[in-house]
Amino acid sequence: MKTEWDYTGLADAYLERPDYSQVAIDAMLKISQVKKNDKVCDIGAGVAHLTLMLGAKELQVTAVEPNDAMRKNGIKRTASFKNINWFEGTGEVTGQPSGQYSLVTFGSSFNVCDRQKALTETARLLVKNGWFACMWNHRDLNDPIQAEIELIIKSLIPDYGYGTRREEQSQIIELSDLFDSVIHLDAKVIHQQTVDKCIEAWRSHATLERQAGDKFLKVVDSISSYLRGLNMESISIPYSTNIWMAQLK
Repeated sequence: MKTEWDYTGLADAYLERPDYSQVAIDAMLKISQVKKNDKVCDIGAGVAHLTLMLGAKELQVTAVEPNDAMRKNGIKRTASFKNINWFEGTGEVTGQPSGQYSLVTFGSSFNVCDRQKALTETARLLVKNGWFACMWNHRDLNDPIQAEIELIIKSLIPDYGYGTRREEQSQIIELSDLFDSVIHLDAKVIHQQTVDKCIEAWRSHATLERQAGDKFLKVVDSISSYLRGLNMESISIPYSTNIWMAQLK
């Protein structure tokens, strides 16, 4: 499916991105009171980082992903799960039936949707008193290595910004007038990664690719040179999993 943001060239590199904090995911499921065999729709499922975590909880997961290459990788990674099924669709038009899901999730995908249309679609999908949740992993930019990487990026792209993925999401959810009070969850997670895989993960950074344009490879090469210059086989990358969730009115 063709969308405004094409992730085809990033699909394999996305495999190296970090998982979400298990603590944060467990808290989300506890608050939403989702239980074994409940239906969950994971929108913008990508290569299945969140999908796998939901599937492992024995939920019935409908994974919706517009990009063929991303979806292919996701299907491959979840092949052993009989409770995960994949479909082509977007956050605004999922193609899924109304009133079927106890929880609708957006793992690092809500920011690439028309958020108000995606919230309207979510409300259509949910059962009475069902829950919406969107989440992202945010690197800790105070970490010395991550701070240096930020300096490298800003030296080549002075106006670089993370857009809506690092914004507080409560207001946009409340503006829809479809959900009750927003709950914010935040839990730390450390992603241990070899330098080679870290560099490969930077090649999957869609926000950076869009803003860097023809400088993208130069930015990634500069990050690569810095990381290799540390003479470390692997590094610890601190993240914070941020989840915003709300119950359907």
